[in-house]
Amino acid sequence: MRQEQVQQAQQGHEASELAAVQRILHVHENEPGALLPILHDVQDALGYIPAHAVPVIAEAQNLSRAEVHGVVTYYHHFRSAPAGRHVIQICRAEACQSMGADALLAHAELRLGCSAHGTTKDGAFTLEPAFCLGLCASSPAMTLDDQPHARMTPRTFDALVAQVNP
Repeated sequence: MRQEQVQQAQQGHEASELAAVQRILHVHENEPGALLPILHDVQDALGYIPAHAVPVIAEAQNLSRAEVHGVVTYYHHFRSAPAGRHVIQICRAEACQSMGADALLAHAELRLGCSAHGTTKDGAFTLEPAFCLGLCASSPAMTLDDQPHARMTPRTFDALVAQVNP
């Protein structure tokens, strides 16, 4: 009985997500070449691009599922799984790399226990590389839940993480 309830809840969740996708598709229905705006809107609404939405988007845009999947997987911005409660992006651009971003990313991976593009086991954090956060003069830089932080060190990283996840 319990497994049946979980399955029904999951089906309800998928139906809710697909309804949101349909609303987004309706907004863009007369817009030529709207795949990227659609994907951005779906990610903004749901936090990721669910696999079960790909065929629906493909059909609405007269594209193959492979074409839509290719766009989702090509751009690092799009997620195919839900993010953690907090999203950390560490800049990987040249200025930040020259100021220690590689060491900062390595520290973040060790501290969080997940690799870049990963989410911690408890779902608290998703760690993502970013390519230029626009804080080149104050590198290395990162964002935590879209809030920029500059001149990061392992110590300041740990303090920020502790503030949001005591």
